[in-house]
Amino acid sequence: MALVATAAMLAAVVAWHPAEQLDPVRGAIGLGAERPLPAPAVVRAGGAYSWAMTQPDSDDPVGWDPCQEIRYRVNPAGEPPGGRALVTEAIRRASAATGLAFTDEGDTDERPFPGGVRLFGRPDPVVIGWGDQAEYPDLAGQVAGVGGAVAQRDGSGRLELVSGSVVLDVEAFTPTAVAEQPRVMEAIVLHEVAHVVGLGHVSEPMELMYADNTGQVELGPGDREGLARLGSLPCG
Repeated sequence: MALVATAAMLAAVVAWHPAEQLDPVRGAIGLGAERPLPAPAVVRAGGAYSWAMTQPDSDDPVGWDPCQEIRYRVNPAGEPPGGRALVTEAIRRASAATGLAFTDEGDTDERPFPGGVRLFGRPDPVVIGWGDQAEYPDLAGQVAGVGGAVAQRDGSGRLELVSGSVVLDVEAFTPTAVAEQPRVMEAIVLHEVAHVVGLGHVSEPMELMYADNTGQVELGPGDREGLARLGSLPCG
């Protein structure tokens, strides 16, 4: 089964949460934010990785503020038996690889990829759910999931990821597939979550972020390095 996804919903807007306007002042007086989890070690092992989005006029990646928790909610509509456990484990593995903290805010009736992020106030949480090709045309063919994130400018003018979505194909995530191939299905979810935190596709089949992976279930060396680098970005 192809582990195929496209990094979608990547957009930059210029607004920020009003409270974040004070971050430079806090930093100047020694009251900067602290990471909920420690930064991971970046190990160069010769693997391949790429960024879903880079800073304007730069090769630097766009990622999440590691001093802020990534809030997420799950829409249970169409969820197969065991589906929530796949999401929970994929999130745990992404957190371990990045040092980014995730907060489960429970169920939601919101659908993934609503079309943007609110311009004022607190950004929307990441929404994870299940859908089909009729609702999400990008799920056509052998695509088992789609994941992506939304970026906006922080107080310093740099882009940072603030929201995102994952939709998983109900035709791929059948009760039988989840029961008989839990590691493969979990790897699909992790692949999409990796898009949400900022990784793009690579052409190396030994990496989980290979676009047409047909059986890789573990993070490869490039996946791990890329995720560690995303998790080691400075706090916003």
